[in-house]
Amino acid sequence: MSVRTPLDTEIIVTGVAPARRRRQLRRTAESYAFLSPTVLLLLVLMIVPIVMVIGYSFQDNVILKKNSQFVGLSNFIEILSDGGFWKATGNTLVFTLVSVLAHLVLGLAFAMLLNSPLLSRVSRSVFRAIYVLPWLFTVAVIAVLWRMLLAPNGVINFLLNTDIEWLASPQLALGTVTFINIWAGYPFFMVSLLAGLQGIPSDLYEAATVDGANARQRFWNVTIPQLRPIIVSLVLLDLIWTSQQFALIWMTTGGGPIDVTEVLSTFTYKLAFAKYDFSLAATSAVLVLLMSMILAVFYVRHQKARD
Repeated sequence: MSVRTPLDTEIIVTGVAPARRRRQLRRTAESYAFLSPTVLLLLVLMIVPIVMVIGYSFQDNVILKKNSQFVGLSNFIEILSDGGFWKATGNTLVFTLVSVLAHLVLGLAFAMLLNSPLLSRVSRSVFRAIYVLPWLFTVAVIAVLWRMLLAPNGVINFLLNTDIEWLASPQLALGTVTFINIWAGYPFFMVSLLAGLQGIPSDLYEAATVDGANARQRFWNVTIPQLRPIIVSLVLLDLIWTSQQFALIWMTTGGGPIDVTEVLSTFTYKLAFAKYDFSLAATSAVLVLLMSMILAVFYVRHQKARD
């Protein structure tokens, strides 16, 4: 036996519930209508190209010929058996790990310097402008600038009184482009960590000082724990971005000399537009995508844990 409440009676008499349901449906439809242009662009510009590249990786003679053939995993076996792919993977790991570590160390050091009360306001502004300067240049400008500076008759060799070919030497080329990438990328870490340092409550440092902690102990027990969420996010993002660096390497060394600066992005580009083997290029791109997705999963899990 059911008991009808006064509210149920009111809903039956006035029709309030159907009206409320219609309003909710209208609001939901409006939300999806506002989202639809973004979803459409996302589908056309990202999802469709990715699906096409994945499809190409399982076919042979794509793009250049009308009748492509499904070859299963043959392209993956061929690309994973290529010594050039593994050399590019090793160069990518060295280039990425050294760059990210240097970005973190330099960014944190300069951020702490700019946050130090020992600097005057004028000095802090001057240093901040100088340190942020590399971030203002585009990749093309950075590549041209450093190619001029590192030329055999450039400023660097003049100051060192040498004639070293920094970007043409097989022993120095990878280290040189890594140094250029470090110079171009540390301001992002510096600005982000400086914002984090300025958000740390001074009470924590005062309490640590009262407890007898020296400067080194305050750094490891107060500063680093407070910055840890920012550091983890920056490192994961920089790993993704640096592992996909293409423009800087292409415009400085082009992957040479004799492939010592060849990374996965230039290796894939040459497969597609030098050898015109789009099937293998798509396969290499899919492998790079899988590596990037692993880092992306760690980044998303970290962001969810922060929330």
